[in-house]
Amino acid sequence: MASWFTHNKGGARMIWQDYIPADIRGLYEIHDFHHATAILAKEFPAEFGEVCAALRAFRLTVEDVRAAGGNESAIPKRFSSILRPLGWKEQQLTAEHRVDGEVLNITTHWVDYIKGRVAFDLEWNSKDQTFDRDLYAFRAFFEYGKISVGILVTRSDELEPWFGTLGDVTDKHGATRPVKAKYGAATTRMGKLLPRLAAGRHDGCPVLVFGITTKLLKEGQRR
Repeated sequence: MASWFTHNKGGARMIWQDYIPADIRGLYEIHDFHHATAILAKEFPAEFGEVCAALRAFRLTVEDVRAAGGNESAIPKRFSSILRPLGWKEQQLTAEHRVDGEVLNITTHWVDYIKGRVAFDLEWNSKDQTFDRDLYAFRAFFEYGKISVGILVTRSDELEPWFGTLGDVTDKHGATRPVKAKYGAATTRMGKLLPRLAAGRHDGCPVLVFGITTKLLKEGQRR
């Protein structure tokens, strides 16, 4: 996790956490890379406010965790229901590599949510290689001047022990398995994302990461 500070007009030292509302800090595991939080708060306050509103409204339920659907489950759909009406749209970037007028290769990148110069993506339970795609897309959009900062939401590793308390689930084929087995070691979670960020997969793109924790469980569902 990046560690840095700046000074406000009064001379007081500010760290990146100071730019994130206290209630959101209390609900999510948060990591900042390349001053992403300050950029969002100072340069894109409207977009940052909309993302904060979505983070604040989101709640996790046992039913969500037990349900089938992976990254197409109710969890990403809940974020979509808040962000899409506000103008956050999926966007494609196609880049051509030319030498002497000849196209040598074409690369295409997708980001699920973009508004203005802010990108947002959510990975609840996909294969962990999806993070490589997300970070490479953030990097490409940033390098080509299409975004200034990216935000990623995923599972905190703190959820893993809780999954083990939820018993078994029967899938649509009638097979029974532990709920925890749905969320394997090779799926998207904080422990798979942070090493990729530490290795610089996002290159120069500022990235702010939020991890979904048990503090987001609806009242009465914590164990």
